[in-house]
Amino acid sequence: MRLYLGVDGGQSGTTAVIGGETGRILGTGEGGPCNHAAAADGRAKLERAINQSVAAACAEAQLDFNSIEFEAACFGMSGGPEDKEAILKRLLRARRLVVTTDAEVALAGATTNGCGIIVIAGTGSIAFGRNPSGKKARAGGWGYIFDDEGGAFDIVRQSLRAALRMEEGWGPPTALHEVLLEATAASTANDALHWFYGPDWPRQRVAALAPLVDRCARDGDGVATAVLTRAAQELAGLAAAVRIQLWSAGDSVEVAYIGGVFESDIVRERFRMLVELETGNRSGPPKRGPAEGALLEAIRVV
Repeated sequence: MRLYLGVDGGQSGTTAVIGGETGRILGTGEGGPCNHAAAADGRAKLERAINQSVAAACAEAQLDFNSIEFEAACFGMSGGPEDKEAILKRLLRARRLVVTTDAEVALAGATTNGCGIIVIAGTGSIAFGRNPSGKKARAGGWGYIFDDEGGAFDIVRQSLRAALRMEEGWGPPTALHEVLLEATAASTANDALHWFYGPDWPRQRVAALAPLVDRCARDGDGVATAVLTRAAQELAGLAAAVRIQLWSAGDSVEVAYIGGVFESDIVRERFRMLVELETGNRSGPPKRGPAEGALLEAIRVV
């Protein structure tokens, strides 16, 4: 049997999937995060995550990790694929190796045939699309300093800004002030701000507070609702930007969404409503996960 490998490697973890040429999954494995490889510690983290995840997938599939050769392997990596291909070539044997972005493998799994648009909103945000002729385009995904609107970090950033305005007397009252102080054990919003700049509060930890914003909105807080509504609008705007680059008006386009931000009913339903205002768009959750998308891409390249 010809064997194929798909790997989704990102900021929160790494998932490897082994399958046959029909796409049937034989084994799945998990590993740690592997989004940066420029520094020595980043390379070590990448190697460890890949070895852990692929070895676990081999064990589940009853394959020998040390001797297996894949017909093709596809890696979808956050943080860019450019600095990872040489490392991955040393870690496993594959007749064909494809190293691409996490957004591309997410799209490959999300839609019926790998064409359409995927909007990803986790810690950050990005939209990626591919049309039936194979042309690709992206919007967003430029990092938390210059971009990532609609992502979880940005939602918390906007919420803390609202809490600061309330504290200083030039913004409306909001439950976000009390909720964020309680979550961070800060005495003031200004203290929380300074802690978020420090090493004890990396972006992922800040982003993990986003569900608190959703809770405030569901409890009727108007400021929290506005923050989430804006996030949905930003994410819908990313989808629209990709559509303009790849399709004509009225064309039928699948638009899938993935990521923790879309667990918010407010964000998800507002996003779907805005996306489907465009004639031809159909919005829904992904059909398969990114790791399975990477497996399908590995099968396609042979």
